Amino acid sequence: MRIGIDLGGTKIEGIALDDQGGEAARLRRPTPRGDYAATLATVREVVTALEREAGPAAPGIGLGIPGALSPASGLIKNANATWLIGRPLDRDLAVVLGRPVRLANDANCFAVSEATDGAAAGARVVFGVILGTGVGGGLVVDGRPLTGANAIAGEWGHNPLPWPREDERPGPPCYCGKTGCIETYLSGPGLSRDHRLLTGRELPAVTVAGLARDGDAAARTALARYVDRLARALATVINVVDPDVVVLGGGLSNIQALYREVPARWGDWVFSDGVVTTRFRPNRHGDSGGVRGAAWLWRD
Repeated sequence: MRIGIDLGGTKIEGIALDDQGGEAARLRRPTPRGDYAATLATVREVVTALEREAGPAAPGIGLGIPGALSPASGLIKNANATWLIGRPLDRDLAVVLGRPVRLANDANCFAVSEATDGAAAGARVVFGVILGTGVGGGLVVDGRPLTGANAIAGEWGHNPLPWPREDERPGPPCYCGKTGCIETYLSGPGLSRDHRLLTGRELPAVTVAGLARDGDAAARTALARYVDRLARALATVINVVDPDVVVLGGGLSNIQALYREVPARWGDWVFSDGVVTTRFRPNRHGDSGGVRGAAWLWRD
């Protein structure tokens, strides 16, 4: 039995998987925001409840977080759950749980899940993309997440939008302190902002996508610009990593037009002979990808 925990800003979700990936138990608890000790206690509570229902986990616990473990300090960095920053979370949880803990960024966990028994099962190199409130990414090679020397592998959202057009310079400001980041264009708020610039109307990204599907001219224009930008941004990933499969997650992954239109365009920027064989797929596990991937951190 494998247990995975997805430690988010609002919820702590746990899952127990058998060796075939079947779900044996699952539960959620509210995250005690701002309270580190209570967060550790809640994770322990979730693990105890899962083992009570599904049996003991071996050999350890997998944990996904919205941040990363710094190789330099051994402490959490880049977490929007800010009370985790600067803490030795994996070591503290190992003490609390009495067993080893493997920790990964939640986007990496998503990619691991889809590479293991999801939309990219069997593929050697998988790039998992999160398109939602922000833009994240995770890279998996041979079933294992590639973390990188700085624990930022896959963070394509904070590269600049490639091949920018005149009306895209210098680009919107990003919370990271720079301008024109991919995240400012390809996140849900990025699509909403682009539609607002065309119409003056503030609408959620999913509403814009629905209007585009129904033939609304302004929404179609905004979505076409989004598709063009996503194709350019993913072309740079293909040029550097050349994954077998790109899998989309997050709220915008439900826009079906992306899977037809983006591959039709990315060949204009991919450094190849015009035939791009990278597969582009929607996720199989939905918002369960992160917690399932955390459990699969113990594939061995």
